Order: sequence, then structure tokens, then C-alpha cells
Amino acid sequence: MKQVRTRYSKEFKIKAVELSYERGNVQQVGTELGINPETLRLWRKHVKEGKLTEEAAAKEKPKSAEQMEIARLRKENYELTQERDILKKAVGIFSRSGK
Repeated sequence: MKQVRTRYSKEFKIKAVELSYERGNVQQVGTELGINPETLRLWRKHVKEGKLTEEAAAKEKPKSAEQMEIARLRKENYELTQERDILKKAVGIFSRSGK
């Protein structure tokens, strides 16, 4: 079964980090927000290093419906290409072993 990866906006990450500093308990805040506490610790580290800032969140552009559709189609195309290549290799292997 495939797990769905949740993507969080930079704004959400920054607010979660701020909340964790206010309360002082990463475990509790992570549980309340439904995120892994280790993920929240990593976000805190990124804030300290300056990788996760308000400016970066402001630059983040929301994707349009067309961009999301293009990304979905590219992913699907990649997966189908991989499946095709695997099947080609399997046919080659099975046709050689029959001799």
C-alpha cells in the first residue's frame, strides 16, 4: 500500500515552530498538529540555520490547477515508462531462457 506524503507550506512550518517554542514541548505540539515530533525538531533546526524564514514563505508561489495537472501527468508518464521498460526486460529474459 502506498503512503501519501503530506506537504506542508512554509507558513505552516514557521507557525508550528513558533508554537513549539511558546509551549516548550515539541512532543505535545507535534501530536496536536498531527505531525511527527522529529519532523518538528528538524523544522526548528532549519529555522535556527536560517533555511526556513518568513521571506522564504512569502516567495512560495501557490501552484495553479494547470501546473498541478502537468506535474501529475509527468509523474504518471514516468511511472508508465518505468513499467514499460521492466516489461521489455522481462520479455527479453523469458525469451532467452526458452532456448
